[in-house]
Amino acid sequence: MRPIEPFMTEFLTGTYKNLTTEQVNRQVYPVWTYSTLVFLIPVLLVTDFLRYKPVIILQGLSHITAFVLLLVGSGVRSAQLAFFSYSIAMAADVAYFSYIYSVVQPSHYQRVTSYVKAAILLGYSVGALLGQLLLSLGGVSLYCLAIVTLISVTISLITSLFLPMPKTSLFLKGSLSAQQGSSGEDNQESGSQDAWVKSVTAAKHVGRMFKRLALDFRKCYSSVAMLFFCIWASTGKCGFYQVAGYIQLLWVYMEPGNFTAFNGAVDGISTLSGAAASVAVGHMSLEWSVWGELVLGGFTFLIAGALFLMDRTDNIWISYSCFFLFKTIYMQLSTICTFQIAKTLQRERYALVFGFNSFVGTILQSLLTAIVINTKSLKLTITSQFLIYASYFAAVSLLFTVRGVYTALHMQRPAGGSQTEGDSNLPEASRL
Repeated sequence: MRPIEPFMTEFLTGTYKNLTTEQVNRQVYPVWTYSTLVFLIPVLLVTDFLRYKPVIILQGLSHITAFVLLLVGSGVRSAQLAFFSYSIAMAADVAYFSYIYSVVQPSHYQRVTSYVKAAILLGYSVGALLGQLLLSLGGVSLYCLAIVTLISVTISLITSLFLPMPKTSLFLKGSLSAQQGSSGEDNQESGSQDAWVKSVTAAKHVGRMFKRLALDFRKCYSSVAMLFFCIWASTGKCGFYQVAGYIQLLWVYMEPGNFTAFNGAVDGISTLSGAAASVAVGHMSLEWSVWGELVLGGFTFLIAGALFLMDRTDNIWISYSCFFLFKTIYMQLSTICTFQIAKTLQRERYALVFGFNSFVGTILQSLLTAIVINTKSLKLTITSQFLIYASYFAAVSLLFTVRGVYTALHMQRPAGGSQTEGDSNLPEASRL
């Protein structure tokens, strides 16, 4: 639970930090995007090697550092350092689902994914609603909400310490076993190895690891069907975090004197709705290999429409309603992509695929931030920024609608040969 997050812009621009909305928009928030891009690759490479749990602990430590800096620091630099630390926590998100999928059977991925996502969203929703209640009814200050958030992430860190440690790294298991087998024979002959031989052996092992990483990468993305789910996961993540990160600035623009009145309630209720939608997806019976892309295209068009209406309206309540629709739909579609990708992979490849998808999404988000926010010649207003976000989702919708129509027509052909050809494009755990 992080009850301060729906009110972060007010906290930074209010009497506690005295930053301007221009500083927050162009100097503070972009740090989070760019830093996440930098940290994703190292986190991706070490997640499996460290067997997930240490990365989850690192995420908790990063959250604590970020909120401590927000509480005790002042000025733009301190806020930038806080969001720099926060970006490490965001980059470490890949460890959660990799950890969970490593201990769950593939047949349960759809339902487990929906439950875990719903639990995450429920925690966020409770935090947002708690912040709203404390602020509106309890008269609690934003500074106290930040303290409550710090306590919450500290409890989360303590809890992560008690997670069971996987016995081995699934991705490295095969190469480690081969290395141990070959080194075991050498040990029987020589009895011991000096430091130089050990370092050479370690270097060869690292080379084999990266070679296997490259081969796995090629195998994982060789299926066109899974590739499109990965594309939506990346593009959707980019658009969602861009909208969610700057929505408070839009509400500042629309209601400068009273914009925090219902921010927490709207964020909390929309997250609850997203959690319910995620659970519902886990119980849906649909031939996703046939209709999945068309579903993604159609509902992404609704997201684009909601963002376009947010750009055009001056009514805060219409904007709240559109954000509710946007977040609910995104959470549902994200859950669909997650379990569709997970059930087609071998366990050791989860961190690779989910991490790379996050990396691509962050690259897109960094490019979008650089163009829309940090390009000095443009100097787009916050409403113009949301018009670009709406156009972005409209382009994604068009891509998946066209692809979905093609896939549905291709897979529904009555000829047996066509059906066999279509099935061959579907990724399976045994193939990937």
